[in-house]
Amino acid sequence: MKTLLQPHLAKLIAAAATVTGKKFGLLVATSLIATTGIVASALTGSGGIGPMAAAVAALTEEQPAAVATAPASAPVAAPEAAPAPSPSSPGSVPSAGAASPGSLPASVPSTAPEALPAAEPEAPVAAPPSEPELPEAGPVKHVFLISLASPGYDAAFGATGSQMPYLSATLRPQGVLLTNYSLLDEAALANGIAAIAGQAPTAASEADCPDYEECLFPVETLTLADQLTTGRFTWHAYLEDMADPEGKSGNCVHPEPDAAEAPATGGYAARLNPFVFFHSLLDLGDCAANDVPLSELAGDLKKAETAANFNYIAPNLCNGGFRGQCPEGTPDGAAAADAFLAKLVPEILASPAYKQDGLLIVSFGAADPAPPADPAAAPAADPLKVGALLVSPLLTAGGTDGAAYDPYSLLRSIDELFGLTPLGAAEEPKVHSFASAFVATETAAGD
Repeated sequence: MKTLLQPHLAKLIAAAATVTGKKFGLLVATSLIATTGIVASALTGSGGIGPMAAAVAALTEEQPAAVATAPASAPVAAPEAAPAPSPSSPGSVPSAGAASPGSLPASVPSTAPEALPAAEPEAPVAAPPSEPELPEAGPVKHVFLISLASPGYDAAFGATGSQMPYLSATLRPQGVLLTNYSLLDEAALANGIAAIAGQAPTAASEADCPDYEECLFPVETLTLADQLTTGRFTWHAYLEDMADPEGKSGNCVHPEPDAAEAPATGGYAARLNPFVFFHSLLDLGDCAANDVPLSELAGDLKKAETAANFNYIAPNLCNGGFRGQCPEGTPDGAAAADAFLAKLVPEILASPAYKQDGLLIVSFGAADPAPPADPAAAPAADPLKVGALLVSPLLTAGGTDGAAYDPYSLLRSIDELFGLTPLGAAEEPKVHSFASAFVATETAAGD
């Protein structure tokens, strides 16, 4: 029970120390109800203690020391010395109810009529747990991850015939190309969930979850966002054109229970936003506070202090590179995604946070290659091999890395960059991490 509640209590403590303004209001409005739900979900099965009593007991034991202590009470003046009792009249011990507040009981003579039983030693009182120890991050303090749909490795990064000239010719020479980065599945949601929580694809996520509730993870399943909050780091997910069913811009937009999503052509879709599929973020208000429209990114980039430590960026279906999603007569598919990068990436690279200690990851979270000209012909290449690009002032530009990476590697690498423990499948020994490249850079700089 304590193990289950600990990360969520730590999240509440960390969130209270970092959120302000309307975000604090969102947290306060949801955390009390949500915490009750979390406790209730954990207290299943038989037992003599009621759910609410168990919740109160567990929460009381796990709370850290109070921030403000009660003022010390005024010292009680010592009473005047009483005359010594007569030897012929043994003293008596007053009852607990007879003593008035602030009075001291009469002393017990050494020759008591009957020996009092020895008091049993009191059980030691466990000290309240200290606040979670802050993890030690590496040299990278700001990560910007852009997730797109891949047209295929050669169509994205090929030296000739690339459909993304800005990515392959302008941005590629500034970074390190992960030549063997592959997806787990072609669907956006299956890879997105793996990249932020280390959870394996399911039949539902591989279908981009037409039934929203079928893909919701229980509150016990944590995400990278939960880890960052507990570690006192900040995070934001920026989704282009995120709006409610009425068309109003909103945070953490997702389908209603028992409702099928019908995203507008080229617009926002929940399958591009893996954060809305986790109760750990929905129930405690993290999603409502940090999962925001892409239009907020420009303001957050103005100062290093306002840029989050981790930034997840997903354009809409058109600008994300999904074919057939853009208005007729405008760039579509890979061309639209490349135009999106050409506009947004220079803003990120010029931001104080990136210049100071940033890392830009251009990642493909879905596969949407164009069909072959001859339908009978076999695919020219594996559609799941998509590649990825790392750009950072802490890396040597123009390099390549041929290690086998996937969305689990993405999660493991980001966790290690911030000194966090990899989640789920990302913890497996076979999963490679590129975080060591930055450790080596930091070590070399200090020599």
